[in-house]
Amino acid sequence: MKVFCDTSVLVAACLRTHVHHSPAQAALSRIHKGEDAGYASAHALAETFSVLSRMPTKPKLVPADVLDILEQDIIPHFTFVALASDDYPPVIRNLVTLGVGGGRIYDLLHLRAAGKLALDRIYTFNDSEWKTLSPAQAPLICTPPDSVTNQSGS
Repeated sequence: MKVFCDTSVLVAACLRTHVHHSPAQAALSRIHKGEDAGYASAHALAETFSVLSRMPTKPKLVPADVLDILEQDIIPHFTFVALASDDYPPVIRNLVTLGVGGGRIYDLLHLRAAGKLALDRIYTFNDSEWKTLSPAQAPLICTPPDSVTNQSGS
C-alpha cells in the first residue's frame, strides 16, 4: 500500500512514551519492511524535527539526537513531497471558503501534498479534523492501525 504519514504519526513513532506510539510504530514498521511505501510532505520532516527538538522529553533530545532519529527511522524510508509556490494560494482560498484559519493551514498543506499522489491511506491522529478540511480525501484519512497485520480495507 501507499501510505502518507503526517507529523503526528512521525512524532509518535519516534517517541516510545508517546500515547500513540504503538499504532504509529506499527505503520512505520510496515514501511521499514517494505510492506508499504511511505510518503510524507517535506514540511512534515521539518515539523517533526521542530517538535522532537523542543519537546520536554527525559532525557532532553538535542538537535543532534533528533537528526540521528530522523536519519535512522524516517529519512531513508520515506519519499517526501514538496509543494510548489503555486500550491499555497488555493490552500488559503480553500480555508477561507471553509471559514477557518490559524494552524489549519498546515494541515491543509499536508493534504495538498498528499493530493499529489495516488494513495491508499493518509495516516494522521487528527483524522476527524482532516476529513472536515478535505471531504474529497476523507475516505483515505484514518489513524494508523494498532497492528502491523491488520491492514485490510476500511
